[in-house]
Amino acid sequence: MIMLFLGSWRSTLIIAISIPLSVLASIIALSALGETINIMTLGGLALAVGILVDDATVTIENINSHLEEGKEVYDAIMEGAHQIAVPAFVSTLSICIVFVPVFFLGGVAKYLFAPLAEAVVFAMLASYVLSRTLVPTLSLFWLKKHDHDAKPTGPLSRFQHAFERRFDRLRNGYRGALETTERHRGLFAILFFAGCALSVGLLVPWLGRDFFPYVDGGQIKLHFRAPVGLRIEETARLADGIEEIIRNTIPKQELASIVDTLGIPYSGINLSYSNTGVVGTSDGDVFVTLNEDHRPTIDYVRSLRHQLAQKYPSVIFSFLPADMVGQILNFGAPAPIDVQVSSHDADASANVAKELYGDLIKVPGLVDLRIQQALNLPQINVNLDRTRASLVGLTTQDVASNLLTALAGSSQVSPTFWVDPKTGISYTIATQAPQYRIDTLQALKNLPVTSTSGGSAASSSSSNGAASQTLENLASFSRSEGPAIVTHYSTRPTMDLYASVDRTDLGSVAHDVQRIVDAHSKHLPRDVDINVRGQVQTMQESYKGLLGGLAFAIVLVYLLIVVNFQSWLDPLIIIAALPAALAGLVWMLFLTNTPLSVPALMGAIMCMGVATANSILVISFARERLAHHGDPVQAAVEAGFARFRPVLMTALAMIIGMVPMALGLGEGGEQNAPLGRAVIGGLLLATAATLFFVPTFFSLLHRRRKARLDAAAA
Repeated sequence: MIMLFLGSWRSTLIIAISIPLSVLASIIALSALGETINIMTLGGLALAVGILVDDATVTIENINSHLEEGKEVYDAIMEGAHQIAVPAFVSTLSICIVFVPVFFLGGVAKYLFAPLAEAVVFAMLASYVLSRTLVPTLSLFWLKKHDHDAKPTGPLSRFQHAFERRFDRLRNGYRGALETTERHRGLFAILFFAGCALSVGLLVPWLGRDFFPYVDGGQIKLHFRAPVGLRIEETARLADGIEEIIRNTIPKQELASIVDTLGIPYSGINLSYSNTGVVGTSDGDVFVTLNEDHRPTIDYVRSLRHQLAQKYPSVIFSFLPADMVGQILNFGAPAPIDVQVSSHDADASANVAKELYGDLIKVPGLVDLRIQQALNLPQINVNLDRTRASLVGLTTQDVASNLLTALAGSSQVSPTFWVDPKTGISYTIATQAPQYRIDTLQALKNLPVTSTSGGSAASSSSSNGAASQTLENLASFSRSEGPAIVTHYSTRPTMDLYASVDRTDLGSVAHDVQRIVDAHSKHLPRDVDINVRGQVQTMQESYKGLLGGLAFAIVLVYLLIVVNFQSWLDPLIIIAALPAALAGLVWMLFLTNTPLSVPALMGAIMCMGVATANSILVISFARERLAHHGDPVQAAVEAGFARFRPVLMTALAMIIGMVPMALGLGEGGEQNAPLGRAVIGGLLLATAATLFFVPTFFSLLHRRRKARLDAAAA
């Protein structure tokens, strides 16, 4: 594309050499800061590739324009590079400065996007340095003085010559259109602002809001909970039936593996790393991995959700985030939506949670809704008769220790270690009664209880032969139900209602959930609180930070241009064109059915810098022409006509560079696809605003300013 516009393979080669050098400089700087090559830094470099063309392209194009005037190569390089040195520097800083607010974000957004911002900033700074040093040097050796009398000889030369003729007609047509808008500049400015405001105001509510886009990693993580208290053997039999449904749903050639994990993880370490919400032997996790070239994973998830609910209506199924990004965004929770009911009154919390469940189940798009804390775990209460126990020299501690050792092992109450004399490695030894020996209530009653305290009472009893007793002689037994798990948040007992989202965006579902929570909060019992946590809470905080960063970026860019232009008016003209970038971004997301997300907001911040960079070039030339002859309208038309080629070249180069990212190509490409789409949409309308609105608004404001100055002078 650049070769097509410039018509010189030498100029194209110079630009092509500067791009990888800029990327290499950025990688070196990232390495010095301790960053790694990951999907975010690579996304930043991919984002920067389209922008890196800007500095070198503007420099080469300006040098070529001076060569077209018949100047010598050295003079053309010196004058061309000098003419755009300051505007290019301000343009580069405008792109870099919009990323400053990213480093002030909080939470997960900062850690995800700070490396991306660093990659872009370092590449842009390196690109500007190369455009001031390497590009002019290579131009001096490779470019030649233009011969206007030379005729095209090869097919490529004839094609280029034909392209130039058509491009000149296009540029002349643009000049005529710009002169038309200049004649109706007041009406055009009003229609421009109205169109941008209507686009943003009407389309944003229809976009929807997500935290991050869904990434198809070819993995399915299914959690199921059978009736609480089910034996592990029955849970395993249930898992076999679930596996059979999965194998019947997913074609054999697409299925790589199925791994089941049943019950509570074996060790405390494994339990601490588990984030699936396992509470007992009735819980299980099924992890499914698909082969490459599989159908969309979400289609299988929806099919399995429907089939499993029909086949096993008494089992609670939920599909958890299987990819690493989804698990990180949930901060260890098993679902993106967590409605938390907290109170010191367990019965009140349970009643409120059940009422919420009845209303939340009706929310469109809300799936896999369940109450995490099961309150119906079958349990056996052992009521010790302390008087009878003391008569035989036993204490409550003795009974509890014997029960714990027999049912759960001795590792908790009396840890024992054995050191291998050959290797010196110590192993934990646990003593526990065989589970098959305690398989009935009567077997539990016959459990022997011995003294473990070693006190005087036990010694005196041992002499009478009464230290060992069966549990039935010391206690009574009763059946009841109790909580399978007890959860605390900030020391307060809580009940969690977990849910996921399907066929809609997280923001709309969160809005409906919050509306229901607000309705219930008006008549809560005393000491009961309801809070919406999870990914929803993080998403709202990130949106506030990024929207604040977007406004802060615009202010920083404006102040930067004020310092450069030594004027409050001309920077206002450049900033006034930014609504077009926002309108283009919204239209692109709307047309591609892409919800608003954190990557899309990053694209909006990026658009602010890129749109400003192109407008600075136009305004700089318009100021020069205005100082030359004093006519604002003529200066605006001349600036638009002169900068038509470089603005169009750089914008097209950036858009083409964003196309692979916008298409979401490659593994995990869906994550940065909204960013690419947002940048493309913003650049399309921002370029149109740079070519039409910026010159028109420049002439409108400067014409009125000139009229006021003339009136004051008179």
